[in-house]
Order: sequence, then C-alpha cells, then structure tokens
Amino acid sequence: MAAQKLYAGAKLRELRGRIGLTQKAFAERLGVSLPYLNQMENNNRPVSTTVVLALAQEFRFDVTELQSGDEARLVSDMREALADPIFGGTAPPLPDLRLAASNAPALARAFLDLHRAYRQTHERLSSLDEALGREDSRLQPSPWEEVRDFFHYCDNYIDPIDRAAERFASKAGGDIDSAAREALRERGVRVVLGDGGAIRHYDAGSRVLTLSRTSAPATQRFQLLLQVALIKQAKLLDASLDLARFQSPQARSIALVGLANYFAGATLMPYGAFLEAARSTRHDLEQLADRFGASLEQVAHRLSTLQRPGAKGVPFFFVRVDPAGTITKRHSATTLQFARFGGACPLWNVHRAFETPGRWLRQLAETPDGVRYFCLARDVSKPGGAWGIPTRRYAIGLGCEVKHASSLVYADHMMTDQAEAFVPIGISCRICERRACPHRSVPPLERQLRVDPNERGFLPYQVD
Repeated sequence: MAAQKLYAGAKLRELRGRIGLTQKAFAERLGVSLPYLNQMENNNRPVSTTVVLALAQEFRFDVTELQSGDEARLVSDMREALADPIFGGTAPPLPDLRLAASNAPALARAFLDLHRAYRQTHERLSSLDEALGREDSRLQPSPWEEVRDFFHYCDNYIDPIDRAAERFASKAGGDIDSAAREALRERGVRVVLGDGGAIRHYDAGSRVLTLSRTSAPATQRFQLLLQVALIKQAKLLDASLDLARFQSPQARSIALVGLANYFAGATLMPYGAFLEAARSTRHDLEQLADRFGASLEQVAHRLSTLQRPGAKGVPFFFVRVDPAGTITKRHSATTLQFARFGGACPLWNVHRAFETPGRWLRQLAETPDGVRYFCLARDVSKPGGAWGIPTRRYAIGLGCEVKHASSLVYADHMMTDQAEAFVPIGISCRICERRACPHRSVPPLERQLRVDPNERGFLPYQVD
C-alpha cells in the first residue's frame, strides 16, 4: 500500500506563529527554500520527511500532532451541519470540505458557529413564549455546546491541569483520599457525610463539604478531589478558562466544573502510572478500576484522554448515551466523530447495552469511509441511594481503530481479519451514504430518491 501523503499547512502556520518566526527564518531553520515552505503551508505540497525530522530536531515538536484529529472533526461537523434541510440542494463534495478544513480551519469553525446560532434561533422561535419576547430570549450560543466543543477540539487533554493532578497524586504517595482531606483541612474545610439528596454540597460560609453517605466510595473520592481542584487549583483553572474565552458566564461556569472534574479524574488516575497500567493489563477496565479506585465510566473516560504529546496512549473514542439514545458525553481521538445533532447509529452496540446489564458487548464495525473499529459497550447504573430516588441508567461505549485491537484484552478471538465480521454502521442518517440500510430514519442528503407506488421494501423509497 502506498504511503499516504501528509498535508499539514495549518499546523505549520500555527507552529510558526507560536514561535514568532517569519516564513524566511522558519524555512532556513527547516532547511528548505522559502517557496517550498510557502507551498507546504498552503497545502500545495505535502510535508516532506526532511521537514518532519527538522521539526522534531530543531523545535522539539511532537510530529504526531501533524496528524491531529482537528481536520477530521471539522469535516465531520461541517458535513452534518450541511445536512440541515435549510441548505437544500446538493451539499459541497467531500474534497471541498477537506480543503476548507485544512486550509481555512478558522473559517470552517466560523461557519459552524453561524449554523449553531441559526439552529438555536429557530428552536427558540418555535416556542411561543420565546417568540413573544421573554426577557431571557437573547440570541446566545448554547453554553453546554460551547464547552463541549472546547474539550472536543483540545483532544480532551488539558496539559497544565493533567500535570498538576499528576504532581498532586505523586505527593499523596498512594493515599489519595487522605491527601485530599488534608489539602482541604489546610484551607479550613471540614468534610462530613450527609443524608441529603446532593452528591456533594459545599457551604462556603461555614467551610463545610458534605458528601452523600449513600454514594459509592469511588464517587466520594472523586467529589473530594473535585473540591480540591475548585479550592486549591483555582488560579490554574481560571488561567485555562481565560485562554478559552467563553462567550457567556454560564459557559465559563460549566467549563469550570468540567476542568475540576478533569483534575479529579487525572489525580485518581495519574497519567504516567495509568498509561503504564493500561498497557500492562491490555486495557482491562475492571482491573484498572480496582487498581485506581475508580468507576468503570471514569476509567473509560480517562482512557480517551491519554493524548499527551510524546506519550500518547491508544487513541480511543468514548461516548455515554441515555436510554433514549441521547449522547450525554462524547469524545473521539480517532477519525470516528459522533453526531452533533440527532442520535447515533442504531446499529451501534452501545444501544444494545441496556438489554444486557452487567455484561460487556463487543463489536467489529465499519464506517462508510472504510475505517474499521473495535467497539466495546456496557450499561452503567447509578442508584439513587434511597427509596423514591430513581436509578440513573446510561450506556458507555469505548473503541479504537481495529489496528489497535491487539492492545485490548477484549478483542481476543475476534475475527478482525474477516470483512464479513464487521457491522456496517454510520454517524447520522442524513450524512450516511449506505443505500440499503433497513434502519434508516431519514433519507441521505447527498442522494437522489426514487419512489415507486407499486413497490415497498424496508423503506418507502429507494436511494440512487
């Protein structure tokens, strides 16, 4: 198979801007001519092996970042946005979208922001209360979506916070729980157990942190560390929030909780130790959960964040869905991108996890672009802890490209070398190109339909 050419003009421009060099100076350091660098930065030429080596030697640049997932994410997001019926007609061809994502990523993100604003305006006007002019009906980006996109385009890895968590865990010497309590005690915070409905409640006036007595030990430990982050790592969290430049106080508040959660998870499962344990156990989630005192969901989420430059783990995707099929958490360090609007493909095994509680489901799947994946799914129940408090049920999905399957104990004895073993899945029906899928809910945007009143198959139409 011929080697794939590497076009990374946007990454080269970003690096040059970061270190403050002119094109001429940058070309000299890389050992190439100015016209050649210009052509590479504009994706008219692929990045040569000589340049890759020079980037590593001259600038200590992690060359794996040249193939980061930003372009794939932007292409996937644009395809889904363009599937909106508002655009009508034929969507731009895939090569054009790839060109926009690689050459003009800022413009692509601006387009996505514009489409998101349109969707939110449309949804608000569909409500009579909003249309009649409630005081809070101003057009703003959804804070939740804004924060989710922030983590999405950071590869779900925040280096300063991850390293701070690793230092905290190192000083704890293996007793994270005691270290967390001591850190809070130094700030005058008293930790008590309560019977209330809240999992965690902090009273800033009395400086009392109340944890739910009915929560699992892993949950209590996680909430302790989250509070440590909010109190002892406030300056670091604020610095990260300042760099993100969120558009609303609500988005900043949601992101603050997200970053505190990140610190808690990275402390429970410090990067270096967790990466080594993941490799030695072949990513056995139950062993990892037991070793680090974490829940299965926390372990699965942490596996998807192992994207530290120079020390990356297996690139996983991670997703959590509720019984209605709504995606409540999503991240992908792979080329697989989840649907931003609407539900996920019904053929994906994560939806069947609710039918088999307590069991891991394994699946070999292939997306329309021909990429094959090993997928793992399991239900996760979160009891309310008392009579009358409902149990929350979710399903988590974790997976990687099949070329990494040998690194997972769960993939043993799977027929990864047989094409017929792979289930054909998609991302979203509107952008899925599969013509004969009996589970299709809406027609694909980029295909013509034929309707024969005298014939009915799985669908009331045929896709050309």
